[in-house]
Amino acid sequence: MMSHSNPSDRTARSRHQAAGAWGRLMERSRERNGFSLIELLVVILIIGVLAAVAIPSFLSSTGKASDAQAKELARTAETTAEEIGVANDGKYEKVTLEELKATEPSIETTPANGHAYLSNATPGESEYSVTATADDGDELTVSRDANGTITRTCASPILRTGCAGKETSSW
Repeated sequence: MMSHSNPSDRTARSRHQAAGAWGRLMERSRERNGFSLIELLVVILIIGVLAAVAIPSFLSSTGKASDAQAKELARTAETTAEEIGVANDGKYEKVTLEELKATEPSIETTPANGHAYLSNATPGESEYSVTATADDGDELTVSRDANGTITRTCASPILRTGCAGKETSSW
């Protein structure tokens, strides 16, 4: 016949076993002088997974920031070109890199590391085109045709994916 023990006896015994296991664990941790190879490998694996996720995200962000800087420069050049047109009776024949820089000194026209620059300006009697080049090589262009229609295009001749994931697109 099996003996049935009192439930309070079983609870006391499980508490004693848990305290014993905890005590052994604490004693063991005091005796160890470092980490095991498995523990180190697990930490290295976790760091590797985090790096594999974070690095592409970071690189994507820097490309977007570079293009944003070039877009801002192209928009500034567009506004300046319109200002030049107003000052010249609606004609855009004076929309050149030199004139844009003279009218708006914040427009950068020479290549510099880490900065976008205005690389091209094409004047016309009733149209113009200005192109800003990002430091990653993406070219962002704002054009005005003879009807006054503004178009914005992006070309990525180096990376081939800098324009919304494609070689060319509009923005």
